[in-house]
Amino acid sequence: MFRGRFEHTIDSKGRISIPARFREILAEKYDERVMITNFDRCLVAYPYEEWKNLEEKISSLSMVKKEARSFQRFFISAAVECPIDKLGRILIPPTLRSYAQLERDVVFSGMLKKFEIWSKERFLEVIHEAEENFENLAESLASLGL
Repeated sequence: MFRGRFEHTIDSKGRISIPARFREILAEKYDERVMITNFDRCLVAYPYEEWKNLEEKISSLSMVKKEARSFQRFFISAAVECPIDKLGRILIPPTLRSYAQLERDVVFSGMLKKFEIWSKERFLEVIHEAEENFENLAESLASLGL
């Protein structure tokens, strides 16, 4: 499982090193490919096997519903396979870098079966919002039995 936060920098070509701990998990449990897509003004990276499972679920959604089509159009059409190079880096395409506003300082955030890639500035904003709303979040989680 992917856990923790790690700060890295993205180079001028759009390459970024995946945190060593995340690379270990990918090597031990998965192959060394990730699928990256956009969501919530950040990038979400899925190990290839997890991505295939997600695609199966998404493909079973009824395309009669506008929301399902919109989600698929937004989420799937942006997805890119990103192999990890010998130095443990992935190349983030310009469209995804632009969407997530990745310029220099980035944060990797472990999210169990996936991880997120944020601009550091945006990540700090989101964490601050979560801290301010923590009581409401805790109540919502309690209602789910967590």
